[in-house]
Amino acid sequence: MSSRSFKRLIAAGCMLLTSVMAIAQVTYTRQDSAAVVDILRSSDASTLSIARRFLKVPYVAHTLEVNKEEQLVVNLHELDCTTFVETVLALKRCIEAKQKTFDDYCKELQKIRYEGGAAPDYRKRLHYFTLWMDDNEAMGVVKHVSTPNPPYTAVQKVNVDYMTTHVNSYKMLKAHPAWKPAIRALEQKINGKKYRYIPKSQIKNTKLLRQCVHDGDIISILTNIKGLDTQHIGFAVWHKDGLHLLNASSIHKKVVEEPMTLRQYLGKHKTMTGIRVCRP
Repeated sequence: MSSRSFKRLIAAGCMLLTSVMAIAQVTYTRQDSAAVVDILRSSDASTLSIARRFLKVPYVAHTLEVNKEEQLVVNLHELDCTTFVETVLALKRCIEAKQKTFDDYCKELQKIRYEGGAAPDYRKRLHYFTLWMDDNEAMGVVKHVSTPNPPYTAVQKVNVDYMTTHVNSYKMLKAHPAWKPAIRALEQKINGKKYRYIPKSQIKNTKLLRQCVHDGDIISILTNIKGLDTQHIGFAVWHKDGLHLLNASSIHKKVVEEPMTLRQYLGKHKTMTGIRVCRP
């Protein structure tokens, strides 16, 4: 299937389906399952090659909040910054393992999205990206990159409580207030932890940075917004003029390879302080 045909496929409208699979209940569309299988037939496991297949796919927030109870949501035709990264990573890992079925993909996505690969449960979803990185590193899915110094000259001390102090902003959590203690327990797992990061002043088009950040690395953009650890995520892409971000963008309302450099992008957002990096 051509790239153009693939984009038409995942853009097509279709009712959501719920299927009881080997792992759990899964919410998906026929177009999404067909698109997954089409990509898994590819022999190209390059992160950026897979990610670029989603260029122009619409950005849509809260796509995991479509059920009254937690299910594994597979949605390739609407993406936010986190589900974009998870989708690409799950596809990449399946291709590398020569796994070619939709069920294979769902198992990999579940492993990436939920703590310890647990069955879909809102209280086990890796809501904070620091938690996501720690958990996926423990499972061998990604590896933190935090050296050398420079450019990793700064330290982030995590202090998150945004979900438990803004319950009304989270549809499913608001509907299930009894889940709040479990979410608070997730927050406490990472609070107080320290991680080295690259401050935005150090993000320059240098040989050193090119050696430290590779094409296809996952970039976590840190924030000084109270109660949060991460403001946005995407994939690293090097151009001649410097480092760029391939991401599901709420600004552009679609998946894009940012035309401005990451340095310029961060400079336009006062709440963004720098980046952490993990490598698939």
